[in-house]
Parts: sequence; C-alpha cells; structure tokens
Amino acid sequence: MSLPYFLVTELPAGDRYTLDGPEGRHAAVVQRLRVGERLVLADGRGGTATAVVEAVGRGTLSLSCTSREYAEPPAVRLVVAQAIAKGDRGELAVQAMTEAGVDEIVPWAAARSVARWRGERGDRARERWVATTREAAKQARRAWLPAVAEQSSTAALATRLAGAVGAYVLHDRAAARLSTVELPAAGEVVLVVGPEGGIADEELAAFTAGGLLPVRLGSTVLRTSTAGVAALAVLSARLGRW
Repeated sequence: MSLPYFLVTELPAGDRYTLDGPEGRHAAVVQRLRVGERLVLADGRGGTATAVVEAVGRGTLSLSCTSREYAEPPAVRLVVAQAIAKGDRGELAVQAMTEAGVDEIVPWAAARSVARWRGERGDRARERWVATTREAAKQARRAWLPAVAEQSSTAALATRLAGAVGAYVLHDRAAARLSTVELPAAGEVVLVVGPEGGIADEELAAFTAGGLLPVRLGSTVLRTSTAGVAALAVLSARLGRW
C-alpha cells in the first residue's frame, strides 16, 4: 500500500519537521495518522522526503525524516493550451491532464469560448484551476506540480507556439496524426486544445503562420474536456513516460 502523500511549500531542512496547516489537519484529523506511521512529503519541484510520525497534535504532526529523493524534470516539457470552457468542463480537463502528466496548462481565451474570464471572476476561475492541479497531482503522487499560466490571448499564444521546439493543434480536418508526427528529444512541446465550438479559421491561420502543425487523434471528435488528456496519453507513450 502506498504511503500517504502531502504537498508542502518547502521540504525539511533537517531531520525534524512539523506538518501543520491544511495538510497537517488532513493528516491528523481526516487520515488519523498515528505515531510510528510513515508518510511522504513533496515540494512539487521534484523533491520528496519520507518521514515517520513521532507525535500527533491538534491538526499537526511532528515528523522525523528518514530519506530524501529528487526526480529530475522530464527532457520534453508538455504544455497544453486549453481553451476556456463553460461549466466544470475546464476543471475536468485540468484534473485529467494533471493526472496524465501535463507540465503546464495555459488557459486560452479562444474566440469561440462560451465562458469568459474577466476581472475578479476570472481570477477566481484561474485559482480553481490551480487548486485542481494541486489535488490531482497529490492523487497521482507527482513529484512535479504542473504550472497554471495566466490567461492567454490568441496573439500571445501564437508567439509562444513560434518559440516551441514542437507545436501542435488538435483539429478534426488535419491530415497528420499525433501518433506518427515527429517529436523532439528535448525542449518544450505545446499542444493546443480548442473550445466547444472549435478553433476559428483566423486562429488556425495565426498558429500555422508561426510553424504550428495541425494534427488529429483519430476519426472521432472529442470534447474539449477529454481531447487534451487523450493527446497527452499518446505523447506520454511515445516519449517513454508511460
């Protein structure tokens, strides 16, 4: 059975550590860890530490660290520009992509996105994406926590795509298949997932002008909440992550 997994801001500098705050309360109150039990602390930046519970307080654990590990970041960094979707579809996409290994998610304000992130409402929506990645990364026991970028316009996204070593957009009329296109051995790969209404012609033109390649997964059309995770599964298998 896997050890309980907790995300912390910083790993212990020495052999002793106090787990408090929301993670401490969850460990002591919800999971009811007891003296002598072991757990894993992760900083979301590749570092993990195994620790033993020495004492339990009211929402806190006193720990003794027994070992440490560090996982190098992958050679190919997978970035998904996810079109902002209505309802909970965006958060469902973020959750699944985090579990599948995405390294960064860029919220994209596509022309046909029904939902719009503006002002405080937009800030809260992005915060939900950040919280979703955190919980999904814990569930998946990831050493690296995915980043959630600020909302991107089409113009800004096109500029980023032009600078990536690999850039692809999922499109139902594409001739190339993601399962067979050439992939780089290192660097940043950016994949664009469109909104419910599809990617507008002018957006596709802006992306392809910067060197992006339209690709498809197969003969069917997936929802915006499932296309990204399906594409990540293909990429993870081809890059040797899976």
